Amino acid sequence: MEIPAGLTQSAFSELIGCRLQRLDIGIAEVALTLTPPLRNRSGKLHGGALFSLVDIAMGLACSSSHGFDQQSATIECKINYMRAVSDGDVVCVAKVIHPGRRTLVVEADVMQGDKLVAKAQGTFAVL
Repeated sequence: MEIPAGLTQSAFSELIGCRLQRLDIGIAEVALTLTPPLRNRSGKLHGGALFSLVDIAMGLACSSSHGFDQQSATIECKINYMRAVSDGDVVCVAKVIHPGRRTLVVEADVMQGDKLVAKAQGTFAVL
């Protein structure tokens, strides 16, 4: 799927360092590298940075599902954190599991290599 970069990047996603890896209809894969500003007081990847990665990937999956000419907004999201990240990259794969006319339901897995870091599910409103 070929989409102009302006529609797949935001100032915030650039600020935290998200990189779009893959975009297909209803699927988005976004990577993030742990950098010093993204560390919590324990030196691990901050949960808020992980949640932001998930929200960005889910939003892109929604846009690729209903079209970049329509906007969507997160109306609910739940995340489970499985393990801490001390260094390196994490990758979030988000998939639309229900592409409704008014709402979309999306699942996301955040992986570091073959290890599950976080799992999330969210609902997005089509605006």
